[in-house]
Amino acid sequence: MTSVPLAGRLDGLLFFPVTAYGPDGSVNLAGYRAHVRRGIEAGAAAVFACCGTGEFHALTPEEYRDAVAAAVAEADGRVPVIAGAGYGTALAVRYAKLAEEAGADGLLAMPPYLVVAGQQGLLRHYRELAAATSLDVIVYQRDNAVFTPETVVELARTDGIIGLKDGLGDLDLFQRIVSAVRTEVPGEFLYFNGLPTAEQTSLAYRGIGVTLYSSAVFCFAPEIALAFHKALVSGDDTTVNRLLDGFYRPLVELRAKGRGYAVSLVKAGVRLRGLDVGEVRPPLHEPAPEHIEELGALIERGYALLSDG
Repeated sequence: MTSVPLAGRLDGLLFFPVTAYGPDGSVNLAGYRAHVRRGIEAGAAAVFACCGTGEFHALTPEEYRDAVAAAVAEADGRVPVIAGAGYGTALAVRYAKLAEEAGADGLLAMPPYLVVAGQQGLLRHYRELAAATSLDVIVYQRDNAVFTPETVVELARTDGIIGLKDGLGDLDLFQRIVSAVRTEVPGEFLYFNGLPTAEQTSLAYRGIGVTLYSSAVFCFAPEIALAFHKALVSGDDTTVNRLLDGFYRPLVELRAKGRGYAVSLVKAGVRLRGLDVGEVRPPLHEPAPEHIEELGALIERGYALLSDG
């Protein structure tokens, strides 16, 4: 284990692997480890195990524990492993403790299940989760967990909470959050662009100082994702715009053709690249055959753009 704090290790492209299932629908740990290993060897800066793309919602606690442990074993200290944790407070704490026992380096705290809580209740929920283990926590803002700047200031003051991932896309709100925390809380607090296909909005987020993002494309086309990230960081707008126009925008438009495609289309992409990770579990469903075919053509186009560049 490294002595470097988790916040200091999250610098680069963040990998959110899919969870592999076998023909009978059970978790395929060997396939999962192969997927995680490929991502790390391709250059992932961190592994976010059993999160949204990894179908956290579909895993039993036992499957979750085994998958997180498999990711930790595969990472072997080379990169940090952050595990998803969610549902109500009691279950979120249970998942957090399972992640800690499995050797994870941190937690991505998903929104609470079902209820639309007030700010006071949300703050209590995440504080209890942060206090339950020694793991650092990144809070995921989306759906029924949307925060005022004042609440994020209190989250940032909470021991163990190191950052906020945004899956909402309200840049006005996020700018006010960044400003409030910068004004009120000394020290570093991390921000992540967590929108689906985050590359599509990465230029806008960089404009308010948010440089970290999760890349679903990295799961099935790491070379494209890394080339985009390198161009973004270096200010190579020509490459950024070429990939946005020729690959990412069409991918976002394809993703919009089906519910749940932010996960199932990614999993289809992993299969197209030669790794059998199985299908998604219900209530998600597989993409239509014509959409998988369209995805395959789009991946080929993305790699052609790299060659052209």
